Amino acid sequence: MAEYGEWTRKGATLSDVTALKEYGVDQKFIMKGICTKKLEYREGSMWGNPYFKLVRSQLERFIIEELGADYLSQEKNKTELRVIKKEISALKKRLGELEARKKIVEQMIT
Repeated sequence: MAEYGEWTRKGATLSDVTALKEYGVDQKFIMKGICTKKLEYREGSMWGNPYFKLVRSQLERFIIEELGADYLSQEKNKTELRVIKKEISALKKRLGELEARKKIVEQMIT
């Protein structure tokens, strides 16, 4: 069972779609966890598209049971790397914008 408040705590839950992106598990894997009562879920719908809302800690425990701790660690590292690369890209874009503004201001001064 999910701990008290786990369903409402920020970051403690994720959708089945996010689980695919972050942990590389598909809906078949999630359904297996639900059927074996290892995963609690809530059904939701966004713009008419249904999804399962899962408790992250339960999903991670189930992944360790089924696929191993190494798999979970590797997938978490891949996700973190993807986030870092995205942030670097955004910062490079922002740096380019600032450099362009700097040139404009320098031209206005001289």
